[in-house]
Amino acid sequence: MKTINSRRTIRKYSRKDVSEGLLKTLLEQAEHTPTMGNLQLYSVVITRKAKGKRRLAPAHFNQPMVEGAPVVLTFCADFRRTTLWAENRNATPGYDNFLSFLNAATDALLYCQTFCNLAEEEGLGTCFLGTTLYNSGDIVEALQLPRLVMPVATITLGWPDEHPARPDRLPIDGIIHDETYDDYTPARINAFYTFKEQLEENRHFVEINHKETLAQVFTDLRYTKHDNESMSAGLLEVLKQQGFL
Repeated sequence: MKTINSRRTIRKYSRKDVSEGLLKTLLEQAEHTPTMGNLQLYSVVITRKAKGKRRLAPAHFNQPMVEGAPVVLTFCADFRRTTLWAENRNATPGYDNFLSFLNAATDALLYCQTFCNLAEEEGLGTCFLGTTLYNSGDIVEALQLPRLVMPVATITLGWPDEHPARPDRLPIDGIIHDETYDDYTPARINAFYTFKEQLEENRHFVEINHKETLAQVFTDLRYTKHDNESMSAGLLEVLKQQGFL
């Protein structure tokens, strides 16, 4: 895979269309992703029409790439298809529970990442929207998702119209643990995060947000305890609504 070391998030797209044939081919190739029990516990909803994108945009905080991209793909944890298959084959399914959601979500996320890798190999650009679980109820409504189907990931897709800088990453020693988990001492935290903190764009990020450290930008502004708890409560309600709790 040649593009993985140079990949970057693309938020601006050209007017060139993503053909139905290419999209279907990439989605089909991605089906070779590992999956629990070979059940393929996922579905993907393709949104091309402007009306559909407008319905989805508020759930993603009206980020401009949702309406600006040629294609929006919503990847769903889907135990409905397997459940209906079982019911139509004189079998008794038992997948209306949290474990089944986690299994289906894992399948869907693996499938999504494989698709992204394949798409980027073709020269397409993607942006992974981390907002899907924040406002999952709105997405369920917009896409008319039935029971035992839950949105877990969204990407925008198109031909790139920008070439942004590659995002920084932690050194490999910051994420691997030999044999058992080696907890992070202050010295190790310094070793793994100082480079990120010293990057000019991150120093500027701290300055314009009037914070002392980069970590405070994340804890106090971007991903706060209050927001996380509030959205967690909303997520649990949607999981109940969709039959997984």
